[in-house]
Amino acid sequence: MITDHKLKTDVLEELAFEPSVNADHIGVTAKDGVVTLSGHVNSYWQKLAAETATGRVQGVKALAEEIEIRLPSHVQCSDDEIAADVLNRISWNASIPKDTVKVQVEKGYVTLTGEVDWHFEAELAGSAVQSLMGVTGVGNQISIKPRPNTETISDDIMHALNRSWFFDENTIKVSAEGGKVRLTGTVDSWSDRQTAAATAWKARGTTSVENDIRVN
Repeated sequence: MITDHKLKTDVLEELAFEPSVNADHIGVTAKDGVVTLSGHVNSYWQKLAAETATGRVQGVKALAEEIEIRLPSHVQCSDDEIAADVLNRISWNASIPKDTVKVQVEKGYVTLTGEVDWHFEAELAGSAVQSLMGVTGVGNQISIKPRPNTETISDDIMHALNRSWFFDENTIKVSAEGGKVRLTGTVDSWSDRQTAAATAWKARGTTSVENDIRVN
C-alpha cells in the first residue's frame, strides 16, 4: 500500500526528473491515489508534460489538474497571429487531410473542429498546435466520420488488447454500440488505463470512447 506521503514524494521526484517540465512552481497533493497538480507553468506544452509525467508514477489512480498557464512577459501574440500559426502548422502535416480542420482562438485558447476519418488524424491536429507560442489551451472537438459497418469493433479491440503484454483478457471488458465504445474493468496503473483507451481509438469505426476502467 503506497501512502499519500510517498505518492506525493514520488510525483514530485518524477516532475523534477522530467526534462521538459520546470517544476519549480508546481504543487502536488495526494489522497487515496488521487493526485492534484496546482501552481503555474509558462506554456501549455509544459502543462501537458506534467500531466504525462504524473501519470507514469506507480500508485496514481486519478489526476486532478489545476495548473495555471502564465505566459512569459515577452510573449505577445494576438489571437489572429495564433490562428494563422495553427493553420500553418496543420497544413504542413501531411497526415492531416487538407481542409478538414477549422480553427477558432479566444485569448490564446485554441478550439479545433471539423471531421476526419480516423482518431489519429484528430490527435495529430491537436498535438501539432500544443507547443505553439501563445497557446494557453487546446479544445479538440474534431469528430470522426461514422462508418456503416461497426459490428466487429468490440472483438477487434479485445484482440488488440490481448496482443499487448499490458493487459489480461479477464480484467478489461469492451462493449460497443455503433461506433460508441465503452471500456470497463481494472488495470494496475493510470498509464495502462490511457493505453487501453488509445487502443480502442485505433479500431476501425470507433467514433467515441468512454473509459470507465478503474486503477487498482
